Amino acid sequence: MDTERIVHILIAILYSTKNHLRAEWASEIIPGTSINVDTGSVSVRSEYGDLLPKGLYGCDDRGLGLPLQLTFFVEQYIKKSFDQGVFHAPQASQMQVQLNTLVDSYGKMETIRLTPIPIAHLIHQKQVLALFGCVLPFALVDSMDYWAIPLVSLVMFTLYGIDGIGSQLEDPFGYDRNDIKMDFIVEDIRCEMGVLLEEWKKAGEKGDEMFIAKRQGADATNSV
Repeated sequence: MDTERIVHILIAILYSTKNHLRAEWASEIIPGTSINVDTGSVSVRSEYGDLLPKGLYGCDDRGLGLPLQLTFFVEQYIKKSFDQGVFHAPQASQMQVQLNTLVDSYGKMETIRLTPIPIAHLIHQKQVLALFGCVLPFALVDSMDYWAIPLVSLVMFTLYGIDGIGSQLEDPFGYDRNDIKMDFIVEDIRCEMGVLLEEWKKAGEKGDEMFIAKRQGADATNSV
């Protein structure tokens, strides 16, 4: 069914976005395969290979990311369903808005990954912190005596800690412990969508409501 296929593609968009933000893509442009830019090792990303459309070929070598490429399948599905009368105009319009929001979010995340803090700013910031740490003891020693030593240490520890936090937030999509748990988020969404899709298919086959158990005993009593 087209609907089931599009749901799989939407889930695949999440996986491909995760890999794209981590700079994991295939040198051969094979969906489901990734190459790590740091180590150069190639690994098979079979976690979402079964979700991709059959016969799909990537266009990363021509500058088109796989997440954006997959959104065209969703857009075609919306247009086709509208033309067939499956969706009304407001429904199709709202779905297109949601798809545009998804693409916009992908673009913003990619901007975060591709926009590092300027090197000149980092160098100047560390120089200023070092200069401040050298001057601060002389400003406090007269009034605080030996207490100036632990106070300066605490102040510089705090400032350099903030500087380190800023460097970590520069790319929050990696594998560090304090990065966004993208693997967990994507797997959780896939699990939820799998349950929803399964219940939707059952309800469509039997003509029942989703998540409602059929009470045969109660139906028989009411019929009598």
